[in-house]
Amino acid sequence: MTIEATATDLQAFTENWQEWYDSQEARLAAPHGFLAITGLHWLDEQPQRFPDAPGAWRTGADGVVVDLGEGEELVVDGTPVHGEYRFGVLPERGGVDAVWGDAVIEVAKRGGSDIVRPRHPDAPLRTAFTGTPAYAPDPSWAVTGRYVPFDEPRPTTVGAAVEGLEHVYDAPGRVEFELGGRQLSLTAFPGHGAGRLLVLFTDATSGVTTYAANRALALEPPAADGTVVLDFNRAANLPCAYTDLATCPLPPAENRLPVAIEAGQKIPRERGGS
Repeated sequence: MTIEATATDLQAFTENWQEWYDSQEARLAAPHGFLAITGLHWLDEQPQRFPDAPGAWRTGADGVVVDLGEGEELVVDGTPVHGEYRFGVLPERGGVDAVWGDAVIEVAKRGGSDIVRPRHPDAPLRTAFTGTPAYAPDPSWAVTGRYVPFDEPRPTTVGAAVEGLEHVYDAPGRVEFELGGRQLSLTAFPGHGAGRLLVLFTDATSGVTTYAANRALALEPPAADGTVVLDFNRAANLPCAYTDLATCPLPPAENRLPVAIEAGQKIPRERGGS
């Protein structure tokens, strides 16, 4: 390979990484993205009103209910609703976005509990956002590993950014790889999209240059022979890296890597990063 070809490949790699980084930032800072969240409200059977959402909210065996008062309105699936509205029983990690003016009221279930999480475009965290620090992309951090499926998916319980909350995932397998001469592996969770995987991890940079609690790496579906690329340049912060109003899962204990992954996103400025 010529020096010119190598430089071209590096430029393409860097441009692809920049596209990924920009899309991550765009989702995070969207008008109703995670930086727009203004409250994390836990529901119970007692009706509650919140300063950043209309109505009185409660939940029970029949799911989430809101009682909208005189002059209060939500738009659910394009339809304006008034008075009592029943969202029903929500699936774990599922939810509904109800529109209230220029805000979105997220109604969801996390860790077995129903929550209301309003998202307002003028939230100070969003309007003050200046971007996420990150390591410069380096192709040497893109390594090829091997996906090893479990005989059956393994229910895996992990903690959460919110104390006392737990998440349960059916882990389909693990990814084995080599880094710096060391044999390592990561338990994988289902990703977004058929066959895709997600690994949550910490490493020796966690709490030093990268967010202490977790980072996430999305993986494309493994090839027929099990090979899969782990591009740690795309190790991304979860929402809890920016806000205490997120319920992000923590990595399973076996995903605490004993090496320094000096790639991907760093500690956000909102948490003191630079």
